[in-house]
Amino acid sequence: MRLPCFYLYDTDMIDEKTITEDIGERAVLVGLITPTQNEAKANEYLAELAFLAETAGAKSEKRFLQRVDNPNPRTFVGKGKLEEIRQYIRNEEEEEREVGMVKAGAKHRE
Repeated sequence: MRLPCFYLYDTDMIDEKTITEDIGERAVLVGLITPTQNEAKANEYLAELAFLAETAGAKSEKRFLQRVDNPNPRTFVGKGKLEEIRQYIRNEEEEEREVGMVKAGAKHRE
C-alpha cells in the first residue's frame, strides 16, 4: 500500500490576517517512511508535493518525515511528531507576530 505524503495546514495555528498580508499561504509538508515506502521515495513525494503547493501559491516552509510501521488512522503521524509539528507552527506564528509588531512600530514612527 502506498501512503501519500500530505499537506498539513492548520488554520487554528496561523491567523488569516498574517497569511494574507505579508506572506501568502504557507505549507508544512509531512511524509511517512514505512516498510513499503523508503526514505528516498518519501522525499520524492515531498518534493512533488512542494511543487504542487508552490503551483497553488503556497510557500513550503518546512518538511517533516516520520518512520512508522502503521500510520495513525487519525493523524498519520505519532503523538510526538504531531506535537513537534504543532510547536513549529506555534513558533512560526509567534515570530510572524513579532515581525508584524516591529513593522507596525516602524510605520508608526514615520
